[in-house]
Amino acid sequence: MTIDATAAAVRLDLWLWAARFFKTRALAKHAIETGRVEVGGQRAKPARNVHVGDQLVVHRGEERFEVEAIALSDVRGPASMAQTLYRESEASKLAREQARALRAAERAGFRPPESKPDKRARRLIRALGDIDAL
Repeated sequence: MTIDATAAAVRLDLWLWAARFFKTRALAKHAIETGRVEVGGQRAKPARNVHVGDQLVVHRGEERFEVEAIALSDVRGPASMAQTLYRESEASKLAREQARALRAAERAGFRPPESKPDKRARRLIRALGDIDAL
């Protein structure tokens, strides 16, 4: 993988793919076109050039990344090298961790059954009927 700190610019969709924010360039392009990527506080187009020092906000699923481009690359490589392309703000890291903990706590409340109901449980379910209709 070649990281070129002296390159003038790289296409936004290509840089997001090389930095491993998205698995394919097509996914990166789709995210940019739907407004989930901002450069300098503004919506961008896939062909927009990313320069060293640009501030980007990337929404991926339920996560929000606030990053600064510190190097440019147009080649996708290992994750360890991709992480050297950007620096994430401390506020962004903290917010993502808090959101992850909140989602984990929400999921902890409901536990789906590990198996199908047995004969006795099915009879009880049928006897209760539709409880939500009351």
